[in-house]
Amino acid sequence: MKLRESGYNVIPGLEPTGTTDFAVPSFEEALGQLETLVESMESGEVPLADLVAKFEQGNRLLRQCEGRLKEAELKIELLKKQKDGSVILAPMTAERDLT
Repeated sequence: MKLRESGYNVIPGLEPTGTTDFAVPSFEEALGQLETLVESMESGEVPLADLVAKFEQGNRLLRQCEGRLKEAELKIELLKKQKDGSVILAPMTAERDLT
């Protein structure tokens, strides 16, 4: 059974030509993978060729995390309701520390 048929998300544009699809990790999984990549890159023990590959993988994981955060923000905006029960679209006002 292909992952797509089993209900897993598939990364758009990264669908392989073979019989195996790539499942999109959850936000928490992608963030954990990204943190692990950064730690290994910062260690100074990674050969240059591997460093470039890890950088590319890190960029893909970062885009996935940003996409998941944007989806969550949009869902929160859609769920905000006025006192009379009508739904309003309001931008997120909570400030985040991204450092």
